[in-house]
Amino acid sequence: MFEGSFLGDAAKLADTDRLECGICWTVYDPAEGDPHWGVPPGTPFARLPEHWRCPACDAPQHKFMVLRDD
Repeated sequence: MFEGSFLGDAAKLADTDRLECGICWTVYDPAEGDPHWGVPPGTPFARLPEHWRCPACDAPQHKFMVLRDD
């Protein structure tokens, strides 16, 4: 569940959506993946493993919010 993003509806997340940690502001960019957790580039946020947490502050996935480029 993503508390800060579409009330937890992962189906509303686009594969290219970047999400930002609501605790430390670290950005998860699917184009880059996450080398800390061994997540390859091209992995959408909605397809991250359940055990994945923020690589900077260890916040759970539900603390991430969708970043909108305005």
